[in-house]
Amino acid sequence: MALPASPFPNGCAAGIHAVGWVLILPCFWFLDRLIAVCKSTTLERTQRLEQECYLHPLKVFFGSITFFILFLLTTPFAFLGFLLWAPLQACRRPFYYHRETPASLEQETHRGFELTGKASFGFASANLCLLPDSLARFNNLGDTQRRAAVIGERIVQGVCRPHIRIFVDSPSSCGTLSPSNSMLPTSSSTYGATDRQPPTPNSNQQGPESHRSAPRALLSQGLRQQDDVPWEVSSLFPANVDILCLEEVFDKRAAQKLTDELKPVFGHILYDVGVYACQPPCACNSFKFFNSGLFVASRFPVLEAEYNCFPNSRGEDALAAKGLLCTKLLIGHNQKQKKVVGFFNCTHLHAPEGEGEIRCEQLNMVTKWIGDFQSVHRQHDEEVAFDVLCGDFNFDNCSPDDNLEQNHCLFSEYRDPCRAGPGKEKPWVIGTLLEQPTLYDEDINTPEGLQRTLESEDLRKQYVSPPVPAAGLPLVYPENGQPWIGRRIDYILYRESSVSSRCRTEIEEMTFITHLAGLTDHIPVGLRLNIVMDSVSNE
Repeated sequence: MALPASPFPNGCAAGIHAVGWVLILPCFWFLDRLIAVCKSTTLERTQRLEQECYLHPLKVFFGSITFFILFLLTTPFAFLGFLLWAPLQACRRPFYYHRETPASLEQETHRGFELTGKASFGFASANLCLLPDSLARFNNLGDTQRRAAVIGERIVQGVCRPHIRIFVDSPSSCGTLSPSNSMLPTSSSTYGATDRQPPTPNSNQQGPESHRSAPRALLSQGLRQQDDVPWEVSSLFPANVDILCLEEVFDKRAAQKLTDELKPVFGHILYDVGVYACQPPCACNSFKFFNSGLFVASRFPVLEAEYNCFPNSRGEDALAAKGLLCTKLLIGHNQKQKKVVGFFNCTHLHAPEGEGEIRCEQLNMVTKWIGDFQSVHRQHDEEVAFDVLCGDFNFDNCSPDDNLEQNHCLFSEYRDPCRAGPGKEKPWVIGTLLEQPTLYDEDINTPEGLQRTLESEDLRKQYVSPPVPAAGLPLVYPENGQPWIGRRIDYILYRESSVSSRCRTEIEEMTFITHLAGLTDHIPVGLRLNIVMDSVSNE
């Protein structure tokens, strides 16, 4: 049964909610502009110096006065809108569901299991920092609406590209190879100058062989013969991504722009995920000004979805309804016409450093909530192909300050392809958190430039955030003979114990993606899994 699109039980509630938000929006926007006009990004400051523009103080002065007056004038209307909007949050389902109607049902299912018993699935995760413009500027990122549109265009450009497999037999045989550099004309300009690419048909419908043979490029310096995880740094999003998890899509208008850009490729989208205003004490611990920021785009239909809000957030993180979104997706059928499904879960954990106890409590909740969701929605007449958990965990596997989280039992259930053990990364891993003051430096403000920088350990040290030392102790990093990796806080994990016993899973590739250079302070990550389903039942 398909999920309803609206989060409200009836049209009357949806209409009142829309009226309330229309009354609130002008006041909210003027407040946003009031703060934004006073806060510049490093890119804007550099541009003013280059253009020898000295009128910025006047812009700040008169802009502040203008927006403050407009804010005061619209405050009574916002208060009236709030009286309409806030009570309706009690009956609001915590997400919107957008579904593009396909030309045929076969266009949104994967026939690999049905025809050959094999299938390949691509996942990607990215933190986009799509806060209201004024707040995003504190992360050295501005122009939220424009960034949202450009991010959507770049994702579509990447996932719809031709995908050519390039193998490198020897790490010393040649330089770095990537299909993104040789197969497509990519944009080398900075943020906002990406050309729009037309979407292509869903690769899942081209037959199992064409989907399964989706190629990978192996970096000459990245493929380690002793490792079981092929990997690359790519200046484009991986081709044929099936499910996309995005974090920090807090701004509603930005979420709508993303939806508009992605829906020709990802026909099933969950956005505006989370709760607002006051919630029952057992659900959330404070008034929520922002949603969870989670955003899921899938090629496959969403059969079930459930959101849970973390009740233990505190500080500035408590203003947002961070939590866990669990989904059950319809993949297709196997050779015996048994339904094949997948579980996809995404989360965004507590952010402040030095508060690992809170994150560990949230990991406990994540483990429980995923188990509860699957126990309720897993049917005996279904085959489960994959169980994936991804998101921004806000801790890494190299910082002494994150020791508690690194040893959490979650990692005994879910496999992290980048992890060698608690507190130890595999030598090819790259940190995913960039230093915010340097986001527009020439070395990293284009996809190709960021790709080259991440491949060089010396350059990487300048732009990727270093580990966080334990309180009161000096940081010794890296250990002798170990590479400099930096903070990897964006994860894609998968679990094999919860999938059907007939399924065998292997990693096809792990990808660090530089396609969003200059648009976010995180490096997106991708994972492609190959799954073989035995035709003989073990029952």
